[in-house]
Amino acid sequence: MGPTRKPNVCRRLSHRALGFFSRDAGVVQRTNLGILRALVCQESTKFKNVWTTHSKSPIAYERGRIYFDNYRCCVSSVASEPRKLYEMPKCSKSEKIEDALLWECPVGDMLPNPSDYKSSLIALTAHNWLLRISATTGKVLGKVYLASYCKFRYVSWDTPQEVIAVKSAQNKGSALARQAGIQQPVLLYLAVFRVLPFSLIGVLEINKKIFGNVTDATLSHGILIVMYSSGLVRLYSFQAIAEQAKNGIQEMECCSLESDWIYFHPDASGRIIHVGPNQVKVLKLNEVENNSAQHQISEDFVILANREKNKSENLPTVTASGRVVKKKFNLLDDDPEQETFKIVDYEDELDLLSVVAVTQIDAEGKAHLDFHCNEYGTLLKSIPLVESWDVTYSHEVYFDRDLVLHIEQKPSRIFSCYVYQMVCDPGEEEETINRSCEKE
Repeated sequence: MGPTRKPNVCRRLSHRALGFFSRDAGVVQRTNLGILRALVCQESTKFKNVWTTHSKSPIAYERGRIYFDNYRCCVSSVASEPRKLYEMPKCSKSEKIEDALLWECPVGDMLPNPSDYKSSLIALTAHNWLLRISATTGKVLGKVYLASYCKFRYVSWDTPQEVIAVKSAQNKGSALARQAGIQQPVLLYLAVFRVLPFSLIGVLEINKKIFGNVTDATLSHGILIVMYSSGLVRLYSFQAIAEQAKNGIQEMECCSLESDWIYFHPDASGRIIHVGPNQVKVLKLNEVENNSAQHQISEDFVILANREKNKSENLPTVTASGRVVKKKFNLLDDDPEQETFKIVDYEDELDLLSVVAVTQIDAEGKAHLDFHCNEYGTLLKSIPLVESWDVTYSHEVYFDRDLVLHIEQKPSRIFSCYVYQMVCDPGEEEETINRSCEKE
């Protein structure tokens, strides 16, 4: 007899939660995820690179599905080897999908069509169409045209699974206008839609005459987040919160080439995540004492990069007369030779913050993925990524239950995808599960 295949721990826990075993009756999902979190964070657990693939077009990831060729081809990432789920017909360059979100059916809602109860992709095409595509077959279920006066390029959640914000490319103006010193007042547009059915809520014009010398803007949980090159961030609300929020302006004390970024925490706690090159601040909104109509922003916890406290370096210089002079200079906060935060994400099922930190060593960058407690920010585990990290190109890293996925862009527009799977010591895995079962 050949060796028996070891069952996948994620699949076993999922089956148990759904009532596949006699005494569970589908009521232990939270316990199961607690077991998985303990397995992920225990010291002996490793993440092994199980397969790698390359593509000449961008690669994207959403909830166990890897998308190739501008979302035209969908592959499952759950199996130990890639398994194709569907492939859409080839399309023209203007019809290609530029960005997309996975929409999942809301629990308890009455929906007009049977197809509305299944997961779908909310996709933005190059020629400004917003599509709803079946996540299992690739069939187009609905579409709406956005506008012709600008080029829309990005789609994100304003209210998760309910309202989306479609953002245009930044308006740089024509080359002649730039040479003449003429600046375009409108930086970008944000179109806000309800998902099902597609219905327009409104279009926001981010105008420099109103907001000042703004560099970027996004919408999250009904709050407009406006960013400036100085590290300044302003928060606006459409319900007059601007007149009722103390500390509504946040500044990240850093000196870097890349700007910091800020967004509402995906865990629906109302907290805010503010990320700079050497620190991740988790902020919370509190009611002002004796005035429930006012709120203020305070610090919940901070995650700091692993760096030397002294940012300055002394370099000896020898003058023509032979005298040694020490020259002191300060490093930028995003200097590649220092550990720098590149990506911050949240694994909702395991309640873990995942942080990617990168350090450039000689000509090669090395990255590691850290798991932090979402409640207190405590470091629970660190996973090194085997492949090198070139800081001059774009990267995405996803952590999904027992899976870590790294997508990178390489020279000549080659895209690579590295999939890591959790590997546990069988004895410790069984011990962890038994220990958790005893607590029930």
